[in-house]
Amino acid sequence: MGNPFFAASLAESGWEVFRLNFGPGEYFDWPILQGKVDLGVDDILVLADKSLPPALLGVENFPCLTVFYSVDSHIHSWHPLYAQAFDLCLVSLRDNLENFGKGRLGEEQLLWMPPCLLTRPVSPDAPEAAEKLWDLLFVGKADPAVNPGRVDFLRRLKDFLPGLHHRRGDYVRLYPQARLVLNHSISGDLNFRVFEALGSGACLLTPRLRHGLEDLFTDGQDLFLFDQEDPVGLADLAKGLLLAPERRVSVARSGFQKVMHGHLAGHRAAALSDRLRAWRESGRDQLLIRERLAQARQLRQNLRLMYLLLAESLEAYPVLRQAYLAVGAKND
Repeated sequence: MGNPFFAASLAESGWEVFRLNFGPGEYFDWPILQGKVDLGVDDILVLADKSLPPALLGVENFPCLTVFYSVDSHIHSWHPLYAQAFDLCLVSLRDNLENFGKGRLGEEQLLWMPPCLLTRPVSPDAPEAAEKLWDLLFVGKADPAVNPGRVDFLRRLKDFLPGLHHRRGDYVRLYPQARLVLNHSISGDLNFRVFEALGSGACLLTPRLRHGLEDLFTDGQDLFLFDQEDPVGLADLAKGLLLAPERRVSVARSGFQKVMHGHLAGHRAAALSDRLRAWRESGRDQLLIRERLAQARQLRQNLRLMYLLLAESLEAYPVLRQAYLAVGAKND
């Protein structure tokens, strides 16, 4: 449910996958789900983050194994609390794992699931990477109303590096045409752009992010790191690399190989599959379901305030707001 992420790779690895998307203001409880898909007790439900309010109500009572994939926990402080109503939680941002582990979820029920490349890879040596149009390229949203900090960052950088270009659109097509690709992180999160750029054969300049970036990739070998508060230093780094084409290509090849060998959609699907299949073979999945159901009443009580507080911000979605208020007011 929600973002597809690596759902296609799960299907390729032997799971029978049914995809159910939803939009802003929609929610599902067990009866509503039953009207959409024949979901049974032996199935597994995966709710994948769309950066929207909680879409599943009463999940603590669901009779099947449940999984929550949290990507935007740096934006949504309710994620760790909501995750306690599931059997397994995948967390994209590694440094936030400890917040998810402060409730009922044990270590085996938490899995670091960093971003990955979800589209086709493009080698640095691919024909489409031969012609370079831009010195330094940033692909992404830069809207003063949404991310003013990014707009200001790009403006300041361009003062020192006029060769900076900003584009929106298909990064698979755009990245191979740049000598250098720039990443910007709004909240210090390890974002998908890191993997998208490296998997598109780019020589990447990315901020010194937390959440395991430097455990996955090596500065000066797979990519180049910079201080996001220092546009002058970044401009100097880029200018030096523009004069060193052989080094740019070498680092781009190394970063590309790291992605190919460990950070494709199939690698993330395999990590989840291994955990789920191990639980099924040992019967651990059924035990975890029973433990959750036994704690369902307490879980509902723990989530009441979250739903009531979220309801206050949902004037645009009256149906969802009323559903949250009903759940929050229920005192059983």
